[in-house]
Amino acid sequence: MKCKRMVDVGRRQFLRGGVVGAAGAAAATVLPASQAQARSLALLDYPSNRLANVADLAVNEPMDIEYPDADSPGILIKLGQAVEGGVGPDGDIVAYSVLCPHKGWLLSYNAGDKTLNCPGHHSRFDCETGGMQVWGHATQNLPQFLLRVDDKGDIYAEGVDELIYGRLSNVLEG
Repeated sequence: MKCKRMVDVGRRQFLRGGVVGAAGAAAATVLPASQAQARSLALLDYPSNRLANVADLAVNEPMDIEYPDADSPGILIKLGQAVEGGVGPDGDIVAYSVLCPHKGWLLSYNAGDKTLNCPGHHSRFDCETGGMQVWGHATQNLPQFLLRVDDKGDIYAEGVDELIYGRLSNVLEG
């Protein structure tokens, strides 16, 4: 008897799990839009800072930068092909925070696959897809600095699309 009841409980649990799974799948189809909305809500204005000139950059060689202040290290990269969010004449210049959003480890650039990689817990972020996390423990994408290029080729950072590690908000105190 006990065994038969355990089977019945197992069936009920299985059916409940199927309903929950179906609801989860339905919610997942809506999730990308809500993620995009959450990403846009994270966008806060920082002061405009000149980072470099287009002529200072070589393809696939990151340049160390600080934005929005000295406590926020980042890199500026000319990727060599146009990407979403890229600026400059070729639409291929992007900038990211190099503080891992998981635990704040300093990321390193891998020119071979154009990713930023964390030595702490091995999270990886794709520089060609807006800093999207492609592997590891991080729970958010890498903060990307919003860039603009003026008519002289000067590159300015003017905002961040995600929360920078270690900050309670994207508002500068001061």
